[in-house]
Amino acid sequence: MIIKGVHTVRKRRKNRADVYYVYAWRGGPCIMRTEGSTPPKLGKAELDAISAAIDEQCKSHMFKLAGMIRELCVVDGGAPEWKALAESTRRTWLTHINRIELKWGETPLKIWNDPRMLPKIVAWRDSYVATPRSADLGVQVLAFLLEFGRLRDHVNINVATGIPTIYRPDGREAIIWTSDDLDRFAVAALQLNRPNAIDAIWLACLTGLRRADLVALTWNQVGEHAIIRTAQKKSRGKRRRAVVPIIPALRDLLAELRTRHRQDGVNTVLVNSQGKPWGDLTNVITAIRNQAGIIEPADEELGLPARAKHLHDCRGTFVTHQCRQRLSDREIADIVAWSEQNVSSIRRRYVDDAAVIVALGRRIAEGSL
Repeated sequence: MIIKGVHTVRKRRKNRADVYYVYAWRGGPCIMRTEGSTPPKLGKAELDAISAAIDEQCKSHMFKLAGMIRELCVVDGGAPEWKALAESTRRTWLTHINRIELKWGETPLKIWNDPRMLPKIVAWRDSYVATPRSADLGVQVLAFLLEFGRLRDHVNINVATGIPTIYRPDGREAIIWTSDDLDRFAVAALQLNRPNAIDAIWLACLTGLRRADLVALTWNQVGEHAIIRTAQKKSRGKRRRAVVPIIPALRDLLAELRTRHRQDGVNTVLVNSQGKPWGDLTNVITAIRNQAGIIEPADEELGLPARAKHLHDCRGTFVTHQCRQRLSDREIADIVAWSEQNVSSIRRRYVDDAAVIVALGRRIAEGSL
């Protein structure tokens, strides 16, 4: 039986059976030692030992921040607030939970009632200034933890709320995959024997779905006139329902994708070369992109360096397709959960300006200038 959080260490021995050490958690007490060729199975005695170790750990840290962390994330599988988070969010936040515990785990909870902790939190945030988004997320996680404690009367205030973020948008919302990018991507994908990745990049450009929703999209979510799917990622604490209109180009692509080889029982729209749902799509897209050298040129006017394009940037391409369907900025913004300003920026840069240039070229060819 595998218990989440239990840490098993295998020690190999020459000409002798391997030794397995099982710890209640990484860095916790050892609750089992066995010899053999396979990891040990935990019985009732071991489960009781793990439970007792957790209880003892909580008691020893009852009045410290580490105890509140255990109560939030560990005891009984975590508090309701923790369980309500998406699994991917919990994985990401655990990195910051560990940083917080390493930094302040042994501090008494009463210290967190003192507003003078605020500059200490800001200084901690600033120590990660090289990765501003991560620094801001660390403060967000700390605020989440303290709010959990405030609601349970462990602390009186949440001193981590209202701290300004240091991350500033880098202009990625203006990046799209151009037709030339897609052509070069297709060539590189064939060179690397990854033709199914071409399906993924085109579906991303024609639906605007994020990676997690792309790989999980099933045929029963594809309707006659629209794709309707509850997004994997939460936005402002809620899962948004993605409704994507099916334009002619998307309809043609979907018809082609239905012809792909699939293993029995596989109902996802995208499949890899084995006919299975994608598991490593991001890595494959990145490898092909690097092979093709697909980058966004530097923008001297905005002071932005050249940057490699990401799968996520296909959402900008999707916006251009919707602009050409004569949808308003508000309608498109609602579909992709963007601001109207971002949609307007894409429209001006890649749709309206391009249309003006094409019109000028037509007039030149006709001799009307």
